[in-house]
Amino acid sequence: MSQYKILYVANEINPFLQTTEVADFVRALPQAMQERGMEIRILVPRFGLINERKNRLHEVVRLSGINISVGDEEKPLIIKVASIPNAKLQVYFIDNEDYFHRKSVFFDKEEKFHEDNDERAIFFCKGVLETVKKLGWAPDIVHCNDWMTSFIPLYLKTTYKNDPIFKDAKSIYNIYGNSFDHKFDDTLINKAMMMDIDESMLDHLRSADFEGFVKLGMEYADAVIKSKEETGDIIDNLISSAPKDKKVETIQKDDNYLDSYFNLYNELVG
Repeated sequence: MSQYKILYVANEINPFLQTTEVADFVRALPQAMQERGMEIRILVPRFGLINERKNRLHEVVRLSGINISVGDEEKPLIIKVASIPNAKLQVYFIDNEDYFHRKSVFFDKEEKFHEDNDERAIFFCKGVLETVKKLGWAPDIVHCNDWMTSFIPLYLKTTYKNDPIFKDAKSIYNIYGNSFDHKFDDTLINKAMMMDIDESMLDHLRSADFEGFVKLGMEYADAVIKSKEETGDIIDNLISSAPKDKKVETIQKDDNYLDSYFNLYNELVG
C-alpha cells in the first residue's frame, strides 16, 4: 500500500477549540492514520476563541498574503500554524480579521447566528484550497467534516479539477447533526460562485439553510459518511435524499472505526 496523503478539513480540533464532537474526531483520526503510514495535513479556521499565545500559533508568511474573493469582495488570507502537543501533527489555521477575530464561533453571546456565517464558510473553503496549493502538497483524500466545509467537494470537481495539486484527489464528506435554523439571504449563490461553476450546480443552496449546505456537500463528494451516533429526522432525511449512485456509509464509533476509515481511504484511492 502506498503512503497516501490525507487532508483533513473541519471547523474545530482539540486541543485548540471544542464546541462539538467534531473536535475530538478530527483530533483522533488524523493521528491514527499517521501512525498507519499516511501523510497528514489539517486545516481549520482561526476562530477568535483560540488563544494564540497559549497555543503558540504563529503566522506562516510564505503562505499568507493572497486575497480570497467572496462575491464581489476580496478579503486577505492569513495562515497560521501550531503543533498539537504530544503528537507529531501540525494544524494550519485559516485567518482573516473581518471573519475570525470575534470571540465566538457561529453564535454571538446572545445566541444569535452570525449573519455572515455563509461568507465565513466560503472564505474558509476557498482559503483551504489555495493554502494547499501554496504548500505544493497534492492530497489523495480530502476529508471534509460538517457543514462549514460543504463547498470543498464542489470546488474540487469544478474550479480545481485540472489543477495538478487536486486533479487526482477524492473527497469524503462527514455529516453531523450540528444544524442551525438560520436562513441566509439571496446573495448566497453569488458569493459561492467560482470559475467553471454553472449556477445550476448551486441549486441546493436556494434553500439557503443547513440542509442546503449539506446537500451540496453530499452531491459532489466521492463518499458520504454518517456516524451511527448521529440520529434525528434532519440527518435521516438528508441521508435519504443523497443521489442514488452516491457511496453513503454509516460508520459506528466503536473499536473498529479506525479500520473502517482506513479501508475507505484505500478503496477510494485504489
